[in-house]
Amino acid sequence: MGNEISLSGWVNKKRDHGNLLFVDLRDNYGITQCIVDKDNPNFSAIEKIQLETVVRIEGEVVNRSQETINKDIETGEIEVKINKFTVLGTCKELPMPVFSDQEYSEEIRLKYRFLDLRRKKIHENIILRSKVISFIRNEMNKFGFLEFQTPILTSSSPEGARDFLVPSRLNPGKFYALPQAPQQFKQLIMVSGFDKYFQIAPCFRDEDARADRSPGEFYQLDLEMSFVEQEDVFEVVEKLLVNTFKKFSNKKLLFDRFPKITYADALLKYGSDKPDLRNPLIIKDITEIFTREDVKFEIFKKLVKNGSKVRCIVTKNTKDKPRSFFDNIDKWAKEQGASGLAYFTIEKDKEIQAKGPIGKFFSKNALEEIMKKTDCKIGDSIFLACNKQKELEKFTALARDKIAEDLNLIDENTFAFCWIVDYPMFEKNDQTNLIEFSHNPFSMPQGDLKKINFEKPLDILAYQYDIVCNGIELSSGAIRNHIPELMYKLFSIAGYDKKQVDEKFSGMINALGFGAPPHGGIAPGIDRIVMLLANEKNIREVTMFPMNQNAQDLMMKAPSIVSEDQLKELNLSLKLKK
Repeated sequence: MGNEISLSGWVNKKRDHGNLLFVDLRDNYGITQCIVDKDNPNFSAIEKIQLETVVRIEGEVVNRSQETINKDIETGEIEVKINKFTVLGTCKELPMPVFSDQEYSEEIRLKYRFLDLRRKKIHENIILRSKVISFIRNEMNKFGFLEFQTPILTSSSPEGARDFLVPSRLNPGKFYALPQAPQQFKQLIMVSGFDKYFQIAPCFRDEDARADRSPGEFYQLDLEMSFVEQEDVFEVVEKLLVNTFKKFSNKKLLFDRFPKITYADALLKYGSDKPDLRNPLIIKDITEIFTREDVKFEIFKKLVKNGSKVRCIVTKNTKDKPRSFFDNIDKWAKEQGASGLAYFTIEKDKEIQAKGPIGKFFSKNALEEIMKKTDCKIGDSIFLACNKQKELEKFTALARDKIAEDLNLIDENTFAFCWIVDYPMFEKNDQTNLIEFSHNPFSMPQGDLKKINFEKPLDILAYQYDIVCNGIELSSGAIRNHIPELMYKLFSIAGYDKKQVDEKFSGMINALGFGAPPHGGIAPGIDRIVMLLANEKNIREVTMFPMNQNAQDLMMKAPSIVSEDQLKELNLSLKLKK
């Protein structure tokens, strides 16, 4: 105490107590309380100063009185008695206050992002992001991975989202593409003889924004390994994520070894391949029940005859819930565009019966069969929905979340990771009726390659996998197809001839013919990892300079109009749609 110090920072807040003025000085590390009394020649100037002015304060460090200690800040036991004061940078009138984390419109926050980033919560999020990336980098080095940088200017890919295109000045009429991911390059690194690669990779996709997806660009931990099987990739990623989430969060991990759920089971049990396993509710298929004579619920029976499925969600010990609980869920279902959500509660007087709007349509024997199939007990309730399978899966996934939310079943203080495995190699496009790749076209199909029935492509499973946490997909990955002949065969099923494959994937298909090792990898999203750790719902809150929903940078005014001279230099002319 009593040391003379010099502090520089921003004037975060002022509190005038008449003869004494308190100034909270903020820098990258936090807040320091400074004080100046009326007798100080600087008092008047400090009193008038605009918040967010950059100043240097010289003064004496003194202890705070016991009753004024602030345990919420690191410097809460001391304060600085101001002797000298210098303005280093003036500040105009603020469009938004910095000292509070009050919500402001996206437009204001993104236009003045440099001010937004000064605010405590988002400032700490960005520091957290930096620390997480450094930690991940160190962990990957410990695991024996080498960090390489792959090209940013590359060729356009026919798969995935839309590319961002870059015109070539030296090659008139031709375009580079910004990489949607370093997919082909990281496989080429394996062919080059390096066995463990990683990169904190920027990726560029021209797609619409969502809460968990930035428009334009994002970052991922891109990794690839040679001479591995699926389980080898899982082991590395599980260790990394467990270590990272234990390091940066006090929340409990529900599983240190992540459960593996097949894609088919995920759609059946959770209605989605991005299940939130904090939610204990499981969806069950009870379509068969509606073929029985002693079930008289004709609406569902007629739909089942025409190919629809019936799925249900059981809620435990809800017999005493008020009618309004059930009616609110039914009302919510109608708001989603469904006809409602049928329900009844299992009760027992002299015998088992169903209480609720549709309970009268089920015999005692039918109810006993439902209880057996769904593990439903006396006092439990059952919500039922009927539709074509894809629509039904989407709706029951939403219903599962809604019911759990209303019953307060989700523990917000946990992280629940899982693997989704055994994705189908192909799927049929509902609009065109054509066979397409369902996931990553460079994946290895499962099973004995000599015995695969290519005549039934929809039955072929791939070594493809997703990592999911709390209902958010962090990444997709796969064991890669390293056999050129097999790649030509699989691409032919999706409508590509040999010439097209050679043209679109020339670098990789050529390299695979020169002794390619078996290899596989994955690329967890850095933005989504930090979003979970920071307990944020929107990826914008963990991104330093994000774009808005229309993929515009309001601060730098991008995208922008370029001059005629620039266009001429690139051999381009514009023909805008009216």
